[in-house]
Amino acid sequence: MAWGADSLQVGLQLGVVSVSGTWRPKDEERRAAWELYVELVTRIAVVPLKPSQGLLREALTSLYSLFGITRDILRRYGPDIARPRPEGEYSFGELAVLVLNYELRPLLAHWHPMLDLWEAQRPTTQSRAGHEDAWEHANRLREELEQARQRLVGYADLLADAAGVPPLSGYPTP
Repeated sequence: MAWGADSLQVGLQLGVVSVSGTWRPKDEERRAAWELYVELVTRIAVVPLKPSQGLLREALTSLYSLFGITRDILRRYGPDIARPRPEGEYSFGELAVLVLNYELRPLLAHWHPMLDLWEAQRPTTQSRAGHEDAWEHANRLREELEQARQRLVGYADLLADAAGVPPLSGYPTP
């Protein structure tokens, strides 16, 4: 595999945290980046959830699954991909944990319980989609998912650069 640049500029806005500096990925980090990249670009994480498409629960579940996937990648590649670097430099592990803790965790911690409460009130005669659409917070959650998606595209593009592949997030969505 032809790897990307030796040094990558990192510029991510993750919720309330700005991550800025450089990343000089090692080969193990590039392989880990490829694995996580594939997971990101094949999920709602970077694919827009159009207003009348999909279920909010499925979107949250897909984002939540990135925790287990990221943990698995970090365990498999070992501590070398997460070791701290000099000030202003990042490792794959640092970036991955920052994305989980500052982008995904706040979104999920806020919306999972609220959606759970709403789902528990669904009449058996109403579809899941219809019940979600009737939720007073549905549009706000969709807006927040879209904002997170836009930020995660930057992360996915960074992973693509590290893996030496063109970012797939730039393709038009179906």
